[in-house]
Amino acid sequence: MLSLLLIVLAAIGLVEVMRREAGATAALAATGLPGLLGIVLAAPVAAVLLLLATLAIAAGGLPALRRRWLTPRLFTRFRRVAPRVSDTERVALEAGSVSWDGELFTGRPDWQRLLAYRDDGLSDAERAFLEHQCTEVAGLCNGWDVARERADLPEAAWDYLKRERFFGMIIPEEYGGLGFSAKAQSAVLQKLVVNETLMISVGVPNSLGPGELLLKYGTDEQKNHYLPRLADGREIPCFGLTGPRAGSDATSLPDVGVVVRREVDGESVLGIELTFEKRWITLAPIATVVGLAFRLFDPDHLLGEESDLGITCALIPRDTPGMAIGRRHHPIGSPFMNGPIVGRDVFVPLDRIIGGPAMAGQGWRMLVECLSVGRCITLPSGAAGVGRYAAGWSGGFTRIRRQFNVPVAEMEGVQEALARLTAHAYIAQAAVYQTANLIDHGVKPAVPSAILKSQLTEFQRRILADAMDVHGGKAVTLGPRNYLGLAWSAVPVSITVEGANIMTRNLMVFGQGAIRCHPYVLEELAAADNDDLDAFDRAFFGHAGLIVGNAARAFTQALGLGGPRVPFDELAAPYAREVSRLSAGFGLCADAAMASLGSSLKKREMLSARLGDVLANLYLLSMLLKQWHDGTSVEHEAALLHYSCRTLLHRTEQAFVELFDNLPSRALGRSLSAIVMPLGRRWKTPEDTLTREIAHAISTATPLRDKLLAGTWDTRKEGDVDNPLARYKALLADYPRAEPLYRTLNKAYAGGELPAEALHPEQRIDAGLAAGLIGEEDAAFLHAFEAEVLDMLTVDDFAFDAFAGRPASASHPDVA
Repeated sequence: MLSLLLIVLAAIGLVEVMRREAGATAALAATGLPGLLGIVLAAPVAAVLLLLATLAIAAGGLPALRRRWLTPRLFTRFRRVAPRVSDTERVALEAGSVSWDGELFTGRPDWQRLLAYRDDGLSDAERAFLEHQCTEVAGLCNGWDVARERADLPEAAWDYLKRERFFGMIIPEEYGGLGFSAKAQSAVLQKLVVNETLMISVGVPNSLGPGELLLKYGTDEQKNHYLPRLADGREIPCFGLTGPRAGSDATSLPDVGVVVRREVDGESVLGIELTFEKRWITLAPIATVVGLAFRLFDPDHLLGEESDLGITCALIPRDTPGMAIGRRHHPIGSPFMNGPIVGRDVFVPLDRIIGGPAMAGQGWRMLVECLSVGRCITLPSGAAGVGRYAAGWSGGFTRIRRQFNVPVAEMEGVQEALARLTAHAYIAQAAVYQTANLIDHGVKPAVPSAILKSQLTEFQRRILADAMDVHGGKAVTLGPRNYLGLAWSAVPVSITVEGANIMTRNLMVFGQGAIRCHPYVLEELAAADNDDLDAFDRAFFGHAGLIVGNAARAFTQALGLGGPRVPFDELAAPYAREVSRLSAGFGLCADAAMASLGSSLKKREMLSARLGDVLANLYLLSMLLKQWHDGTSVEHEAALLHYSCRTLLHRTEQAFVELFDNLPSRALGRSLSAIVMPLGRRWKTPEDTLTREIAHAISTATPLRDKLLAGTWDTRKEGDVDNPLARYKALLADYPRAEPLYRTLNKAYAGGELPAEALHPEQRIDAGLAAGLIGEEDAAFLHAFEAEVLDMLTVDDFAFDAFAGRPASASHPDVA
């Protein structure tokens, strides 16, 4: 009995040492002291077992011992099985920086580090721009007019965008730009996404493209010439990266530049002869300057010894001979300017390379470093903005749309969709805002950019699907009155561009994060490449300590033991502790997958995707908790926080379960499940009570609705195009007065107090007035209210032959 007691005591101590990653010395004490006590107390079984364990820990844990015999053997084996990192992969891995994503990989995230990124909000100038310039240009663009009548923004909108320097948000004021923060850029795009074409037209020049590349890499001459012209719209940029044979695999560019000498105006000029074919290039049809990515070769060694210099980026004016530009693609749902660019025998001087000749061959590094920031802002902000508008439209519509004499917002099936889309919008807003705040603090989030792009555009797809469902016939009939249909049809654009979601989820989130964000993997690979045994020893055994630490933390916290202290209020704290617990489980599973599958994990995309889903959901939940911590909550927001957090935790556990069920080693899968989820799943889908509360809050005039829709275009002034959100806002403000009157009239009709033929609301209003059930003032109010309701419910119709059009010329053999 004494031996068992000593062994249990040692096991408890060892688990605590593991949980805290206290090191080999503490582990030796945890087993050695009870072992010596076993000798003193005459418990030989415990003494022998514990002292043997102490020797094993000493052999593997003390650097002076293990480096003599264990480390060299491990190093030799590691170098044989470790995946080789190509130069292209290394550039991508080294791009950007690591912040909270790295904390999640440790299994013991430091919440104070996240909260230390203080949010200073927007500047006065940024807020004024959002309130005035963004409102003004939104009022110039009607979705149907842009998409179907013009296939373009109105000329007045283009002029306004240029005049107010919308294309210069990222350009510093010293070059004539606005010099906005990342948070301000995101807020602008969220407001402008009321019209998808408008948002994309503004977002792309401020994302990956010549402006950002010039800012970071351009020569002084290039900056001084182009940046002021880009800021005020004299130059419209585009960037040619993708093509018919190079989409997601951008490194396989078949577009070629060759260093040559040519006679130009009687002078010998060293330059580049280009042949290229690009597709899906946003703003290409109207661009005046083209940023171009291509593979540069120097067969005659005019620049140096290398023949294949690698991917290079250059600036090419539109009127350069040999370049064909101006034709358009037809993006589904949104006719933003997008088209092909083709070049044959295009010659440009070497100084057209962004950054000058010294940056030849550095294009891939330039692109991935810039993409990590731009991809965090443009499309995720669009998704968050769509969430705001969809929640506003859907809440308003379902409150005024009555069936069976009640607003459809009171029907539980509709409430389920309303709550779900509102939660997705709430999560998206928090994730975009807080990641932009990280960027404003100097973080260049490579892995979070993949998370936000893939996850939030999928949220956008689900948000709009729910919005379409609750709108019913209003949303499936296209015309000027339909504010949802075009946005719904344009969803595949966001899903596909800037890294298709299938590729991003399956390859990038975990594939890049496992090496870039892991505390030790990159160091281990570097040690192998550099044949550095000491560096490998430090990294490998630090890694080993992390693995056992995560196993201990995941298991004990799943049992409710040893949970970390978290700096949140009583509502958010339980969710933060769950992030910490599941972070430990994620770290353990990530290491287990990498150790058991090795380099073949690259090909096991579904497993990689599930690990990426765990990381993504923990990241989104962390951003949501920080948003809650930094802000001031309003009535009903607690319900939305609970709903959103539980949704993300449910998704996280589902990804874990699918991972455990599909690991090739069934024993490993069962073992990991027993450690990470020993008591099974904790998190179910949110309760119906939360669903009902959120649906009611978003479909009535509440502080929560106001908070969620802050920063949207929800005002009307003379000369603006129609604004459905502003009209719903006015209707919901009047709804508390209208609803009791509706109930009075409907009750009277059901009781036979009104004529049976009073089937329309207008007839019942008149009959109720005649019967003395309502007064003249209420009757006039209800007539005006109902007229506005009917107008909002009405859909468009057209002449019989309105959709017959003239065949357009297209680059397809079947089209004349």
